[in-house]
Amino acid sequence: MNKIVKFLKEAQIELKKVSWPTWEEVNRSTIIVFLTVILFTLFIFLADKAINFIVQKALG
Repeated sequence: MNKIVKFLKEAQIELKKVSWPTWEEVNRSTIIVFLTVILFTLFIFLADKAINFIVQKALG
């Protein structure tokens, strides 16, 4: 039990040292992530359609 309490106290001390991002930085990063996911999704969708088209022409 002593080890758990010691760990929690040390974790609390370390969390106070963390440099947390501002709300604006979080929002900006979230937007960038969403845009990146949308772009990659679009790229994979188009690549899939192109490969499907090529395979259909080659086989049929």
